[in-house]
Amino acid sequence: MPTTSDFERMLRGAELRVTRPRMAVLSAVHDHPHADTDSIIHVVRENLGEVSHQAVYDVLHALTDAGLVRRIQPMGSVARYEARVGDNHHHAVCRSCGAVADVDCAVGAMPCLTASDHHGFTIDEAEVIYWGLCPDCSSAHQS
Repeated sequence: MPTTSDFERMLRGAELRVTRPRMAVLSAVHDHPHADTDSIIHVVRENLGEVSHQAVYDVLHALTDAGLVRRIQPMGSVARYEARVGDNHHHAVCRSCGAVADVDCAVGAMPCLTASDHHGFTIDEAEVIYWGLCPDCSSAHQS
């Protein structure tokens, strides 16, 4: 788990000013992978007190643009944020409860980046979402 000084280093390394809202949002995303914006706002308010929705949205946008967090939005879901960046991992999403889990790229040197036809594109990322039921929902469904 990153420390306060790690978060400060991350922000400075991305050439972002270190502010309390940025620190709080970055910490919330690290502590709550795949959290939606409302959940992040709730966590930030627990730590900082009153902070506007717009301030959190602005910080999430800045952190995403800087590459410090990743925004995902599975079909039919609100945007979610995660701190796992810089690799080519994918996600499994439960059709019943909406739980999201990380799924590493297929074994090898990022084989999921090898498209059957790249149509002239230089491909640098692939986004795959696996859909199904999480273990809890699968067990409940079988009962």
